Amino acid sequence: MSVIERKTLETDIKAEFKLYGSGKHEINTGIGFFDHMLTALTVHGGFDLTLTCNGDLDVDGHHTVEDVGIVLGKALAEELGDKGGIVRFAEANIPMDEALSFCAVDVSGRPYLVFDAEFATDKTGEYDNCLTEEFFRAFAFNAGITLHIKNLYGKNDHHKIESIFKAAAYAIRRACVKNDSGALMSSKGTL
Repeated sequence: MSVIERKTLETDIKAEFKLYGSGKHEINTGIGFFDHMLTALTVHGGFDLTLTCNGDLDVDGHHTVEDVGIVLGKALAEELGDKGGIVRFAEANIPMDEALSFCAVDVSGRPYLVFDAEFATDKTGEYDNCLTEEFFRAFAFNAGITLHIKNLYGKNDHHKIESIFKAAAYAIRRACVKNDSGALMSSKGTL
């Protein structure tokens, strides 16, 4: 289990993260819809996560969402270590009612994010929908993984965002499964 703490003038975060868990979670960021999305990520990723964040929500949710992405990315990187013995690549297409989203992941040590989703509204509850991309950018760059995320279609922004988080959860979980050989999946000999 990784324990990551991050304290800035904008946020105070503590996370306990276990990559190969059972989906146990206790999450409080002060943004209800974001907590709901982190719960979906945890449950469908099979991770265990205890996370508290006290952020400057009187400003807006940006610092909270981005900094939680940083912390969770660092936790995943720490849990993966040298990345030896994992499958490395995976993808998932996940529906949520009328919405469908795709995520492909490469646990490569090379951080990158391609994010393709448009939202019809600015907010879902108190959550700024545009922060979805900010979360995944912070997460990918701090985890050292490549993520390609695309919402293929949908009408309801809640459904579109939830299908994105669930697609990411499934793809990350599948990429982190131990491979049969236990070998490092790289022709260069390093990730």
